[in-house]
Amino acid sequence: MRPFITHNLALAALLWCTAATHAADIVTNRGISLELAEDIARAAIVACRDQGWQVSAVVVDRAGVPQALLRDQNASRFTIQIATEKANAVILSGVASSDFRRNRDDIRQEMNHVDGILVLEGGLPIRAAGALLGAVGVSGAPGGERDEACARKALESVQERLEFAD
Repeated sequence: MRPFITHNLALAALLWCTAATHAADIVTNRGISLELAEDIARAAIVACRDQGWQVSAVVVDRAGVPQALLRDQNASRFTIQIATEKANAVILSGVASSDFRRNRDDIRQEMNHVDGILVLEGGLPIRAAGALLGAVGVSGAPGGERDEACARKALESVQERLEFAD
């Protein structure tokens, strides 16, 4: 009976080691909820509207896929594309699009030829517990620094929700 127990223990240990080895094959990522994405986009629109600017705001997930997109009534339809591409520049670089522009001015023109990327001010990362959840891009205010200010105000409006994310 002893060899049977020893054999089972050895088999259990082998299975446990195999499972532990393959556990790294599955990764878990934090993501942004639709509700949070909508709230950020709406807050950005409102922040710019309060200044008299008609803009579009786009929130993308960590893969650059749009999760929420809002265009104020009188914002140009082109602001949707520009806001999306600003947000994608954040996903590519991991930093605000204004920082990316400033830090990599040497390749900015080349980066603006990458499909789906626009290196202009107005995109900010959305982070919670150290993880990049996505990005918000804003376009339509008179100047990228104003787009970025509206995006920043939107993130400030949900900061408590981001700080208390598990």
